[in-house]
Amino acid sequence: MNLRSSWVAETGQTREDTRLTQIGATNALNPVQVRSGILPGSYDGKYRLSGFWMTGSSAMSAVVSEGRAIVQGEISQGAYPVTLPSSEVVTFSPGNAQYGRVDLVVLRIYDKLYEGSNRNEAVVEIIEGVPEQTPKALPAPARSLPLYEVTVPAGASAGNGGIPWATSLKDLRTAVVSAGGILPVEGPVAPGAYPGQYQDTGSAIQRWDGGAWISYSSAIGGIVPNSASSTPASYTGQYRDGTGGQLQRWNGSAWAAAYPGPYFNDSLDGGYTTSTTYVNTLIDRADNPLSVTFTAPPSRAAILTFGSRMELSLATGTTGIASSAFMGVRVTQGATVVREPDDELAAVASKSADPTDAYSVATTQRLHSLTAGATYTVTAYYRSTNTNVRAWFDNTFLQITPQY
Repeated sequence: MNLRSSWVAETGQTREDTRLTQIGATNALNPVQVRSGILPGSYDGKYRLSGFWMTGSSAMSAVVSEGRAIVQGEISQGAYPVTLPSSEVVTFSPGNAQYGRVDLVVLRIYDKLYEGSNRNEAVVEIIEGVPEQTPKALPAPARSLPLYEVTVPAGASAGNGGIPWATSLKDLRTAVVSAGGILPVEGPVAPGAYPGQYQDTGSAIQRWDGGAWISYSSAIGGIVPNSASSTPASYTGQYRDGTGGQLQRWNGSAWAAAYPGPYFNDSLDGGYTTSTTYVNTLIDRADNPLSVTFTAPPSRAAILTFGSRMELSLATGTTGIASSAFMGVRVTQGATVVREPDDELAAVASKSADPTDAYSVATTQRLHSLTAGATYTVTAYYRSTNTNVRAWFDNTFLQITPQY
C-alpha cells in the first residue's frame, strides 16, 4: 500500500512521508476539528477536484488516482493528512447470486490508540455492502473519508462482464481548503463553521450567515448577476441584472424594471379637427385617442414631451382667416383629472391669412407632485381656432421620462 500518512505509524515515518502530507488543509468544522476532504486541483486546471478520482480498469477492478486529503478523527484525536502519490488499484468481490449490493470506497485511518485493531496505517479500503433487494451502502467507519459508492449487480464477476462502471459509480468526494480559503463545493453541502465563511458552488459565491449559505449576489447591497438571474431575491429592494440587460428591482413579489421608462406612444397617421374646443379624436385618423400610461417614480416628478407635425387649411371658398392649431394633453390618475388641456401649456402652430405651410412643433414640461407608484395616463387633445379651418395633426407623439 503506497498511501502515505503523518503521525500514524509508531516507527518508520520518513522525511518523505512528512513532506508529502504537510498540506495545510484546515478548513474549520468547529473550534477544534477541521473538515475531512480532498484538496482541490487538477493537472490542467480544468477540473475542480481530480484527487482520488476512480474509474473502472477491468471487470471487477478500478483505479483510484493520486491525490491529497485530510481525515478528521474524533474531537480528541486530531486530523490525519494523507497523500496517495501514485494511483492505486482496488478489486471488488463477485456479486451475490440473487441480490445486488452497494460497496463503499473510503480513505481510512487505522490508529490502534483508538480502536481494537493492532494496525497503524492509512489505506484505500472497500467497505463491502450487504446483498439486498434494495441495497444500500454501510455507514463509513470512524476516521474515514468516503470516496465512492459502487453498485455491484447480482452475479457480477470477471467471467460475465463484471461491474458496469459507466452506471455503477456514485461520486461522494468532498473538497477541503485551508482556513479562510473559498471552498469549491463538490458533493454534499455541509453547514458553515462561522459567519463570514465562503464557498463556491460553481455558479455563485456564497457566504455563511450563521444559519444558511447566502449567495454573495444576494447579500445586502449585492446585485444578482445576469448569469444567476433565476436566483430568488433575498429582500425587497434588491437589484439584479435582468436577462435582457435591464437593471431590475425586487418589489416584494416580482422583479420589475429598477428605472422604468421612458414611456412613449405615437401615431404616424394624420387627422384633423375643426373643433374650437379640445377633443381627443381626429377625423380621418384610425387610432384615436392617442395616450400613454406611466408609473410615477419615487421622486414624484416626470418630464412630459409631446408634439406633432401641424398644418392649417381653409374650408373651400374661404380666404383671409388667420388661425392656429393647438395640441394639449389631459393627465388623469384613474377617474381623477390631474390636468386639463390648456392653451398656455399647448404646442401651437399659427398661420396668417392664407399660407398653408406645415410646422413640426413640440414642447417639454415637468409634471410634479405626483403620487409615487401611482399609475397615470396622458392623452393627446387637439383644437382649431376657427370652425372654417382644418387643424391637421400628423406624426403625433407623447413621451414621459420619469425623474430619478
